Amino acid sequence: MADPSHSSPAAGDALLPPPASDAPEAPLPDAAADLDKEFGFQREELHTEKLAGTVGFHERHVFLCYKGPEEWPSHLEATESDRLPRLLAAAIKARKPDLKKSTKLTICEGEDGTESSLGDVLIFPDMIRYRGLTHFDVDNFVEEVLVKDTEWLPGSPEAIRGSYVFVCCHGSRDKRCGVCGPALITRFKEEIEAEGLDGHVAVSACSHVGGHKYAGNVIIFSPDAKGEVTGNWYGYVAPDDVPELLHKQIGQRGAIVDRLWRGQLGMSEEQQKQALELRHMTNGVAGEESSAKESPEANGTDSAPAGGCCQGNGGGLSCCQSDLPEGKQDESIPAEQNRRISKTESVKESVAASKGRMKICRMPTWFETWDRSDTYTTLAVVGAAATVFVAFRAYKTMN
Repeated sequence: MADPSHSSPAAGDALLPPPASDAPEAPLPDAAADLDKEFGFQREELHTEKLAGTVGFHERHVFLCYKGPEEWPSHLEATESDRLPRLLAAAIKARKPDLKKSTKLTICEGEDGTESSLGDVLIFPDMIRYRGLTHFDVDNFVEEVLVKDTEWLPGSPEAIRGSYVFVCCHGSRDKRCGVCGPALITRFKEEIEAEGLDGHVAVSACSHVGGHKYAGNVIIFSPDAKGEVTGNWYGYVAPDDVPELLHKQIGQRGAIVDRLWRGQLGMSEEQQKQALELRHMTNGVAGEESSAKESPEANGTDSAPAGGCCQGNGGGLSCCQSDLPEGKQDESIPAEQNRRISKTESVKESVAASKGRMKICRMPTWFETWDRSDTYTTLAVVGAAATVFVAFRAYKTMN
């Protein structure tokens, strides 16, 4: 598949080794029904844990393109035979206190003669590529690019564009990733082709990214609504989830699929949890506000459940919304009820009012229900009485 910027991203590996229980003792066998039930999308542990807050804090993600999943040993960054990933991991770890940004290293597929050649380096969210890193250049590269935040002189940074999808397929590290990853890669490629996204979205396998039990693990780097590149991590991803991820995360420019969301580049674990809670609150308010707009009360009518006081009093007034001046509003009624029809009322107040809250109504006083016609009638009666009284007094005087 063509890379969005004519370079195809690939897979990644983590700096820290996983727990010993994560590493399989035997090579991953061929995918089969029993494997899917034990390690794949039918395994019992799927969706048993909360995902938000399971991504370690990092501000920059570096992908080293190096070989492919079938060649990656369990601990790629620690093997003597694979000097480039081993030396790069060691250099980043050694210079960790000096790095301008907290940096995570992951290994991605790379093969000479392809768009992602052996030794290419992709850096997110910077969206740049350096080509042809060798084990001789590692120390200088880390010093210039990751410590000083300048350019690596032997190479020149290339701007990369579009969206990048990385799927953990590190089967030698954990069987769950080895079973789930390749199936997700296939589905992503099928959907990208079907949606005509070739050249706009690149997808490739990556090595261990942490959290084997959350397989399938997917990382998507794409521009959000503001044009800023974000890196979102997803777990428990199954092939049927792929169209939704592409539609929301990429098609809707950064919309999050909350039920699969593990976290985001640049956020701490606690910030990830808070961000999910905030989205849930915001989405809940938006949904309830929409329901409130469809209700009779929100449309300005006075209808209410039978037996309530909000049925009008025959004089055009409803005790469910105050038509009185501010100075005449009953202070015993909650402020949000007196302000319900105000154009400046907040969304939160609108939603709270639409949840069936008991409405406290007071009976209007005789003065508040006085009509103009009542005034005329009273004046006429008083005038007639005065006329009778004056006539009676005149009659008494004459006699």
